[in-house]
Amino acid sequence: MVSKNTRPTVADVRAMKGRGHKISMLYVTSLEEAAAADAAGVDMLSIEGRFFSPEMREAAGRCFVQVGLPYGPAGNLVTAEDYLKTAYHFMRIGGDCFYSAASLDIQKTLCDNAVPVVAHVGLIPSQCTWTGGFKAVGRTAESARAVWDHVKRLETIGCFGAELEVVPDRIAELITRSTPMIMLGMGAGPHADAQYLFSEDVLGHTSGHKPRHAKTYRNFAAEYERLQRERIAAYREFISDVKIGTYPEPQHVVSIADEELAAFKAPLGL
Repeated sequence: MVSKNTRPTVADVRAMKGRGHKISMLYVTSLEEAAAADAAGVDMLSIEGRFFSPEMREAAGRCFVQVGLPYGPAGNLVTAEDYLKTAYHFMRIGGDCFYSAASLDIQKTLCDNAVPVVAHVGLIPSQCTWTGGFKAVGRTAESARAVWDHVKRLETIGCFGAELEVVPDRIAELITRSTPMIMLGMGAGPHADAQYLFSEDVLGHTSGHKPRHAKTYRNFAAEYERLQRERIAAYREFISDVKIGTYPEPQHVVSIADEELAAFKAPLGL
């Protein structure tokens, strides 16, 4: 068992898989979301490197944090050395494992240096041009075998886990049962080791396409719209107060004693 005062380790997460613990996982982008996830008891967080900081690590509390190492086109990491230096940087801040969709040799370099690597199989957004765009992968025997073989290659180089995205649920079940890696399911059915959603989908303020596997638990979009209307109304009231002179009021200004004001004005002839 994990102490209530410490966050899980790689070994703890592997033990969760071993005992069939269903892992909850959220992608978050703000300190508020990270702190809320910790308070709620979410097991794992996914945080892109551009959002990860000491403050974010502190906000995440006991959550096991996966930090995203931006794949080439989405960042400036190119060589294995680039990825390793960046992973070490985020390890110093407190990252627990590291997402990488880079080539197998780069992933192996990270693994060889004891960096807990989470790879990506199935629908890989940064590489989906090779599988036909943003659609399910593994719906034919041939495609499913390609996903299976990819998982086995990742096992061989020592990856800690892999995001398993938009593959048929029965394929995901067979893969999850047949690998020691932690399979982080996103649209992969109920049998993956983790169920992984984006916070914006959970909170109902997704911009753009909402994936089929997303589930909304609150309507933050309506609340954000309400807050924006209130923001505009408050700004308009401020403008009106400035124009008619009702702001600032006496309580908003700094006073000066009459004798001090007189002493200031006298030598100036005012």
